[in-house]
Parts: sequence; C-alpha cells; structure tokens
Amino acid sequence: MHLPVVQRILGLLLMLFSSSMLPPIAISLIYKDGSSAAFIQGFAVTLIAGAMIWFPVRKEQRELRLRDGFIIVAAFWVVLGTFGAAPLMFSTTPNMTITDAVFEAISGLTTTGATVLSGLDILPESILYYRQQLQWLGGMGIIVLAVAVLPMLGVGGMQLYRAETPGPVKDTKLTPRITETAKALWYIYLGLTIACAVSYFVAGMNLFDAICHSFSTVAIGGFSTHDASIGFFSENHPFVELIAIVFMSLSGVNFSLHFFAWRSYSIQHYLEDPEFKAYTWIMIGTLFVVLTGLYMSGEYSTLRETITKGLFQVVSIATTTGFTTTNFSAWPGTLPVLLLFASFIGGCAGSTGGGMKVMRCLLLYKQGLREVHRLVHPNAEVPVKLGSMPVPQPVIDAVWGFFAVYVVLFVLMMVVVLATGIDQVTAFSAIAASLNNLGPGLGDVATGFSDINNISKWVCICAMLLGRLEIFTLLVLVSPTFWRH
Repeated sequence: MHLPVVQRILGLLLMLFSSSMLPPIAISLIYKDGSSAAFIQGFAVTLIAGAMIWFPVRKEQRELRLRDGFIIVAAFWVVLGTFGAAPLMFSTTPNMTITDAVFEAISGLTTTGATVLSGLDILPESILYYRQQLQWLGGMGIIVLAVAVLPMLGVGGMQLYRAETPGPVKDTKLTPRITETAKALWYIYLGLTIACAVSYFVAGMNLFDAICHSFSTVAIGGFSTHDASIGFFSENHPFVELIAIVFMSLSGVNFSLHFFAWRSYSIQHYLEDPEFKAYTWIMIGTLFVVLTGLYMSGEYSTLRETITKGLFQVVSIATTTGFTTTNFSAWPGTLPVLLLFASFIGGCAGSTGGGMKVMRCLLLYKQGLREVHRLVHPNAEVPVKLGSMPVPQPVIDAVWGFFAVYVVLFVLMMVVVLATGIDQVTAFSAIAASLNNLGPGLGDVATGFSDINNISKWVCICAMLLGRLEIFTLLVLVSPTFWRH
C-alpha cells in the first residue's frame, strides 16, 4: 500500500474541489445575497487543507495499487463531503450546526437529496445554487466511478458488464482507454445537463431555476430551490413535469448505453440490453399498480391529474431522484410503501441512480428461477443468463453477498435509529431513503430530516455513503485483512 500516493491524490482532489466554491461567490455578488464571505472562507479552508496534504508528497509518482484505489474511492466522498460542508457552516443564513451542514453536504454529493433545510424559497441564491452543484458534481463522480474505477477494484455494479455484455470499459487496470471513456462520459453527462436546462427554460422556468434543477435532475439528486420541489411549477408550467420525467428516466439508464448510442448513432444497444428491458418493465409494472390504486381510491378528481401525478412520482421515486409534485406519503393503502420498495431496486448499474441496481435484482430473480428449476430437475446444469450470455458463478456469488450485507446493514442501522426513540415508520423510511440515496421518506421524514435527532442524522450520513459507494468499498476499509501486509 502506497499511502503517500493516496495522500498526494487526496490533496489534489481537495484543491480541485475548492474551485467548486468560486461560482457561488460570483452568484452571491450578482444577487447581492450577502453569503459571499461564507464561500470565500470555505474556499480558503479547503484550498489550504488540500495544499498542506499535497505539498509533503508532491513528488510521489508511484502507480496506484488495488488497496490504494479503495482508500481513494472512499475518501472522495467522505473527505470532499466533509469539506463541502464548510460554506454551510460559515453561513449565517441558514444558520446550521456541524451535524446539519455535514448532512446536507453529504446528501448533496452522494445525490441522496435528503435535506434538513426548510424555507428554501427565501434562502440566498448562492446557497441554493451550491446545493444543486454538489449534486451535479457527485453525479458525474458516480458515473466515472462506476464505469471507469470500480471495475478495476472488482466492486460495484459495472463488474457485471466485464465479460461479454456491452460496456465501454472491460479493462481491469487503469489505462489511457479509461481516460478517454471518462472524457466521453463527461460530454454525455454535460450534454444531458444542457439539454435539460434548455428544456426547463423553454417550459417556463427562469434561467436560475432551470440550471439548478437540471443539475439535480441529471444527477438524480432531487434537491430543489423551492420547498414545493417540482410541484412549485406544476400549475403554471405543466410541461416541466414531462421534461423532468424524460431526463430522470434517461439518467437512470446505464450510461454505457448512452455511450454506445452516441458513438454508433443507434438505439440498438438499448433494445438488446437485458438490464434496460428489466428497468422498463419495472417502471411499467409499478406505474400500472400506482395508477390503478389512485384511480380506484379517487385520490384525484380528474383522470389527467391521476396520470400526471402518478407517473411523475413513480419515475421520481423508482429512479431514486426524490422530486415531488404531491405528498405521495399521504397516498392511500400500500402505494407509499410500494414506491419506497421500488427505490430499493433503483436505477441501472452505471447510472446516477441509487438503490441496489436493476442488474443485481435481475440476477437475484434469475437465480431464484434457477433454484426452482433445480427442484424439479436436481441434476440439471442450468446457467444464469443475461440475454444469451451465461453469467459466471463468482458474479452470482458477489450479488448474493451484496444482498446479504445490504439487508444486515439496513437492519442494524434501523435498530440504532429506533433506539433513539424514533417511531418505526420513520426509522424504516429514513434508512431506506438514505441507503438507497432516495431523499424523501415517510412519517416524520416525509418533508425533511430536520426533526430527527443528531444520532439518527449521523446514522443516515453513514447510510448515504454506504449506499453510494456500493457498501463493500467502505466495509473493506474496516477489514483487518485489508490492512494486513
């Protein structure tokens, strides 16, 4: 393990990250919202800390090893998220505690979208922009991590694409090809963001709101500049909901498919990809149940409103974006819980979505069918296939291992939150919303996390990081085997 190399990269990342606080300074000066000092202080602290970490090891040029990669990946969100809280701590409006500031910053950078803030409509524009920008940067970090870095480490959803299934990266070590792939992904991500912002602007949002909401839409983050979220625009600008649905859906798709579609000018890879098919059918199935439930209960007075509200919330929650146009937690029957369970599946591997990922759930389903088949034909050799390609057994084992650890961690964190005195519905949904990087929950966290206690907030912070880093990336760091020479 080359800790000096890790230290050097971490210092560089912090110095680079400090530049993200410059645009909010400009916005603060343009709007004269009085928050520029907080961002100047945050910029200075982050830049100086990064320089102090980098300077002693600036000449280290050794190559990264596997263990070094794990530390850097974990540090990316933990350290940058912590320093990202600096402007929020220095700000007087809003006046946030350390716990709340770290919660908000980690929630932004992991694209969770859970918030402890209220009164967004009257907050300084620079603060509002900064929250959205955190999500946008985190979203791109997720794509590069999932497609270019995690396959090298042998973790994450994209390891499932290593063998023969389509994917822009099949190498198991860092090469110039990964650099080119990451660059192409940046172009795709930026292109989607610009297209989303322009669409929002044409649909009636002002320029500031259009840019901010495009950041959180493409990042599948869910932060908004208004307490009513996208619902703020629904009445006067109905096309905003449709635009959000389109771009949330696109951002929940494996970005390697966007890569191939962009490179070959063809949608063939979408049509042939088994994960994309499963993603589509999950959306259709969930939508059918939700619309049927809403219509039968008479929740909305018109069929049009039933369809628009139902469609928006299904896409938003199932992709783990977390935008809202209505209080879905008050929907009748099992619908709120159904949507929450849909977020456990989440987006596709290699997307900005959270959850366990469609690919893992698809493989769990196929493995279940295989076990049923074996009961009838005990001696049969039945491979699990994605399309026409058999999936290697180690991949199946990894998926089951991930699922088992996911469930155990979920239960443990929920028990800790319950022990602090929070009711069962709130505890369950708070951990689900955090671990799945969803944002809104049920019960006391339906509209925000400000009312839960500090211990529960720190548990949720850990859940956000575990969910975003595919669990094993963090857990391996507390394993004695990892640190043993």
